Order: sequence, then structure tokens, then C-alpha cells
Amino acid sequence: MTMGTDSDTGQRRRDAARTRGLLLEVARRRFARDGYAATTVRDIADEAGVNVALINRYFDSKEGLFEACLGYAVDELARAAGDVPRSDVPTAIAHQVAGTTAEGGPNQVLLLLLRSSGDERTEQMRLDVLRRFAERLAATAGRQPDLPDPDQLMLRAQLVLAAAIGTTLLRASGLQPLTRATEQDLIEPLRDLVHGVLHNGPRRQDDIEGDGRP
Repeated sequence: MTMGTDSDTGQRRRDAARTRGLLLEVARRRFARDGYAATTVRDIADEAGVNVALINRYFDSKEGLFEACLGYAVDELARAAGDVPRSDVPTAIAHQVAGTTAEGGPNQVLLLLLRSSGDERTEQMRLDVLRRFAERLAATAGRQPDLPDPDQLMLRAQLVLAAAIGTTLLRASGLQPLTRATEQDLIEPLRDLVHGVLHNGPRRQDDIEGDGRP
């Protein structure tokens, strides 16, 4: 009996990692574009060029694959809404809204968060992602739980998030000139939106100094 070498084992692990990554990439695109219900595991496997049984091997089920895609969205939004200064929030949102896939399609992250799987655990995860992103936006605007009426800033943060997701959805529909707008085109109007909704009034001096505008 021939024993496998360490190099054979390493190659199999690399192949498995590549296959898993490819399935995730295709699934993110399919779920974002077509929705959860309309996407089948066979669609994903066929586009990835692999046996459909590998989805169960790496993700247990279609629900598990969707949950892994949401995990990717969590990581991306965590990076986008990390320790971002107040003045950089519109730029971070514009990057997410205007970002595109390698094929030139709309950013999958925000579109994924619109998709419902019908699975209670996955739905809770999706809502948690949206809630955490809104909490980070509200904290950037100065929300503190012990201040009077802290939910007002949370409401405003959720409205900014709704505008970002709505913009992404309309860009995916082909509506012009929104679809062809670049990241730089979007930053200034998004800056006005964020300051008008999230900061409730004229821009603060630190915001004005931060964006370099007069």
C-alpha cells in the first residue's frame, strides 16, 4: 500500500481551500443577484464547475452556504465601519455603494443583506449584521446609551443604512445616471445626506476641517 506524502496532503488541502473559496465567490454573486429562493445549489455548483456534493461537504447545506456568505458580509462591513472618523463616514459608505465585482456588477455585500433565506437562525444573523453596522454609525455620531433618547441617533443611523442599501439596489437595476456614477461622484451627495440625517443640522467644524471643503 502506497502512503501519501506530506506534499500530496498539502496539495489536497490547497485544492479544497480553492474549491471552497470558488463556491463562496459564486454563491455570493448568485444570492446577491437572484435571491436565496431562486438560487439552487446545482446552479452554484455548475457555475463553479464542481460536483454539487461538495457544497454539503464544505457547508453542510444551502443554508450553511448562505450563512458563510453572510459571514463574508459581516467581515466586509466591519472593515468599512471600523474606527472611521466622523468626517470619513460618507467616503466609507460611498466605497461600499459604488464598489463593484470583478465582472463590473454591483457590490454584493449590501445586496446580500437584502436577501432572506427563511431560516430563522440565518435571518437573525442577517439582522444582527444590519444592527451592528447601524450601531457603529450611531456611535460615530456620538450616541451613548446613557444619554437622553439614545434611540433617536439609532433611528437616524438606520435611515442612513437604508439609503445606502436602497442606492445599491437602484444601481443594480440600471437606473441612470445612478448606475454609472463613480465612487467619487457619490461621495459629495452622500456626505450631504449623512450630515443632514445622521448629524441633524449644519456640519460641525471638525467635519468641515476633515473633508477639506470650504
